[in-house]
Amino acid sequence: MYDSPTALASIALVVAMACASEPPAFEEVAPADQLYSEAMETLEGRSWIFFRVVNYIKAIETLQAIIDNYPYSDLAVKAELDIANAYFDDKKYDEALSYYRDFADLHPRNEMVPYTILRSALCRERQMRAANRDQTATRDALLHLDRLLATYPHSPEAREAETLWRDLRTRLAENVGQIAQFYQEREEYESAAERYRSLLNEYPGLGLDAQALYNLGICYMEMRRTEEAERIFQSIVQNYRDSQYAGEAADRIAERSKVN
Repeated sequence: MYDSPTALASIALVVAMACASEPPAFEEVAPADQLYSEAMETLEGRSWIFFRVVNYIKAIETLQAIIDNYPYSDLAVKAELDIANAYFDDKKYDEALSYYRDFADLHPRNEMVPYTILRSALCRERQMRAANRDQTATRDALLHLDRLLATYPHSPEAREAETLWRDLRTRLAENVGQIAQFYQEREEYESAAERYRSLLNEYPGLGLDAQALYNLGICYMEMRRTEEAERIFQSIVQNYRDSQYAGEAADRIAERSKVN
């Protein structure tokens, strides 16, 4: 006699309210050190015939779980850097660069900051295009290297940074030289000369000076600026005796003497 629709509805409402008042169940998170060990094991990968397979996504997710659940632990800081390295090894350079930058910003006193700046430069270096294409990535990499060498000149990373800095500067110089040759081949000598002068002023001492000077002298000859051209050829003979362009410059001077 108590099973009326109204009574049943009341009972259902009470049960529903009781269930709603119970706290939601949360999945238990493993300790930080256990998560870190799992991530490192994942990053070791598994050998498959002639190559190693690494589940970078799984490793990154595990490392991120440390950051999310144990943000004040030392392992959280290590996890931030390990995520950046995982993205780098997975050739996802934009993501890696973002994490390296964040690490340096969030932990400016950490001993690994010079490493993250060098890795930031390497991220952009890996994205460089051919020397005859747009060199934005190359310039960005140099900005990171300039920061590293100016701020941490005695760090272990500085030596590698210096070598890479010179290589990238040479790449930019070659880019300017190719543009100059492009104009020279089309007999646009004023435009070519402007690029050769730029190369000599902005990228001296990289082993390209003698060639740039010689080509600049040729441009001046074609522009009938013969006295300036002769001074350039004489400078090559005097200052770059061991280069292949010294003999060619001497021949140009000799031809000029015969004309006079």
